[in-house]
Amino acid sequence: MHCALYDAGRCRSCQWIEQPLDTQLADKMTDLRALLAELPVGDWCAPVSGPEQAFRNKAKMVVSGSVEKPLLGMLHRDGTPVDLTECPLYPASFYAVFAALKPFIARAGLTPYNVARKRGELKYLLLTESTLDGGLMLRFVLRSTTKLEALRAALPALLAQLPQLTVVTANIQPVHMAIMEGDQEIWLTEQQALAENFNGVPLWIRPQSFFQTNPTVASALYAAARDWVRALPVDHMWDLFCGVGGFGLHCATPEMTLTGIEIAPEAIASASASAQQLGLRNVHFQALDSTDFATGQQAVPDLVLVNPPRRGIGEALCDYLSRMAPQYIIYSSCNARTMAKDIRQLPGYRIARVQLFDMFPHTAHYEVLTLLVRQ
Repeated sequence: MHCALYDAGRCRSCQWIEQPLDTQLADKMTDLRALLAELPVGDWCAPVSGPEQAFRNKAKMVVSGSVEKPLLGMLHRDGTPVDLTECPLYPASFYAVFAALKPFIARAGLTPYNVARKRGELKYLLLTESTLDGGLMLRFVLRSTTKLEALRAALPALLAQLPQLTVVTANIQPVHMAIMEGDQEIWLTEQQALAENFNGVPLWIRPQSFFQTNPTVASALYAAARDWVRALPVDHMWDLFCGVGGFGLHCATPEMTLTGIEIAPEAIASASASAQQLGLRNVHFQALDSTDFATGQQAVPDLVLVNPPRRGIGEALCDYLSRMAPQYIIYSSCNARTMAKDIRQLPGYRIARVQLFDMFPHTAHYEVLTLLVRQ
């Protein structure tokens, strides 16, 4: 993939961009095999990759510059801004939105936040697209509510110019730290969630809930988990760290009991709405800490699916699963190092199947799905 920003030395986020995709994929497989070298694997499934550019459904843009000439992109560690509106990882549909947002910032008087001076109002723009219908969710991350009414007043013109903007919010993040968003979300449109659909499963993207940034590969990841689970004798499963329910909703059948646990209430609202659309009656989603929920139970289901953040599931949950010994564990990980560490703390299990998903081309990062079977 060619990137003018990389060639000019302005952005080095895609550190592997000079390598062909097949070389990148081979190197990732080598890394995964090394991490699991001491753990016998029954079946190494073929790795899954997607397009090398225009694959991202989300842009997280730091707003810098001046109100008359805002820059959308990132800040280097020394504070130097870089405009990333022409990043080839974004779909072409984003470019028109970025072009419209720059003059809109000026019209609304949304002064970019200056980190050094601790002044200004607009910190970030967060843009997400649905592959279902091209609808967009736009979030303005503001330092305070000072410019909220000016934003409301200017918004109708932007919505008329960009009718694909179906969800617009203002997020209030008052802390002078590199924190992407605050707790307070203010909806500026009637619609509060973006409709999405992977493999015939309706999903909802809401503010403050995690959603995969590579829809093509994420669809394949969910489909693989579905196929693995449905080949097993499973009547009851837990989906821990479930997010918006992508894994559990793909795996569930009308006869199966599904319990989904996620700490973010917004994500649980999305998962519950999807379950209702699918007509699943034996599905229960709750906004709780996954480890606290699991370790407080006296019994486990046939299968426990975990999809933790980069830190992994941790010692407490590993100890609990080792002691309670569900027949199957499916581990979806965005950090194979912590996954390998966790699996070593599950000595009563063998690795039946592993598959790598190249969710992040041009970087060393990848997702991996692993099926563990009790010995």
